[in-house]
Amino acid sequence: MKGRSITEVATGAIVLAAAGIFLVYAVMHGGRTPQAGGIALNAEFDRIDGLSDGADVRIGGVKVGSVTDRRIDPRTFQAVVAIRVRSDIQLPTDSSAEVTSEGLLGGKYISIVPGGGDRFLRDGDRITETQGSVSLESLLGRFIFSVTQMNAASTPPSEGGHATPAPAPTPPPAPTPAPR
Repeated sequence: MKGRSITEVATGAIVLAAAGIFLVYAVMHGGRTPQAGGIALNAEFDRIDGLSDGADVRIGGVKVGSVTDRRIDPRTFQAVVAIRVRSDIQLPTDSSAEVTSEGLLGGKYISIVPGGGDRFLRDGDRITETQGSVSLESLLGRFIFSVTQMNAASTPPSEGGHATPAPAPTPPPAPTPAPR
């Protein structure tokens, strides 16, 4: 019995050690670590719902940087996002940024659309053209409200100003028997 319990403890320790190694590997190679080098840029958004530090910065779907910090501007109440983009990427000054979702249940990232200007953003500059994240709950609420409004508008109002249900259709008259 004593030999069996030592074997069970050793097996448990090996399983825990393997799980720890997998956890460390996932954290180190999960792609959510902020980029160290590159060009530091800032952008202000009205909403950044679900965007986290270490989130991707992409151009055309290709990762070119990451989010390094998020804070609120106490004067404008805008969300200020600090990002780092690879130094080999030269973004025109009229480039735009938007908070985008990876899918219906996916995480958020910043998508940059390069502009066409002749001058380029430098370290510490700000991306001025931005679009915040879209709230799925808000869109769904607007849709339900508009459908409700359309239904109310298509129903004729009664004298009291409230919509009344349409009268039930009258059944067709019964056929009369033929004379003999």
